[in-house]
Amino acid sequence: QVQLVESGGGLVQPGESLRLSCAASGSIYSINNMGWYRQAPGKQRELVADVTAGGRTNYADSIKGRFAISSDNAKNTVSLQMNSLKPEDTAVYFCNADVRTAYYTALRTYWGQGTQVTVSS
Repeated sequence: QVQLVESGGGLVQPGESLRLSCAASGSIYSINNMGWYRQAPGKQRELVADVTAGGRTNYADSIKGRFAISSDNAKNTVSLQMNSLKPEDTAVYFCNADVRTAYYTALRTYWGQGTQVTVSS
């Protein structure tokens, strides 16, 4: 089994910053991709940013220039630095990872439990 544990959420005012972190552990042979999604009340879960094992990043248009994703392949961690936060960034943020648990297994996507980010004055 694979577990993803997020940390770093909280309540901040507009314009402030937060850093989310996620650590993957368990039966991990390799990770192809790690990312962050978010889900606001009444809305579908959406991609925020992701990063491949090779370091290629992808960002949602709504957060480009404000958020930065980074990963540490050796530690199986991914972080999301969120700057200039806006009220519309309020959501539960989920970490995910595409993991192979052995060289012969297919990739499977795992999710963390989510961490709340609230941006409000």
